[in-house]
Amino acid sequence: MNVQGQIKEYIAGQPEPKGSDMQELHCTILEIKPACKLWFLDGEDSNGKTVSNPNIGYGLHTIKYADGKTREFYQIGLSANTTGISVYILGIDDKKYLANTYGKKIG
Repeated sequence: MNVQGQIKEYIAGQPEPKGSDMQELHCTILEIKPACKLWFLDGEDSNGKTVSNPNIGYGLHTIKYADGKTREFYQIGLSANTTGISVYILGIDDKKYLANTYGKKIG
């Protein structure tokens, strides 16, 4: 199955209203970044062990590690969890920007 199919199946498998909320976020991100690279991580490691919740990823960000190695990864991530939806924003130089700018509004 291709990435778009995995994403569609993942969102469709969520209970309501979480599924509709995730679909709306997915569409909004694609409206803002229509040509972005899409990712789907199923949450399993190479041995098939579950190590995280599944994630939908958008865009491309290069992670730079302390030892000088790099890895391509998504820039925005979206994941369902037991209490709601997590949104991950990677690659912002100012680590306090989002909290300082939006923290009081969104918690």
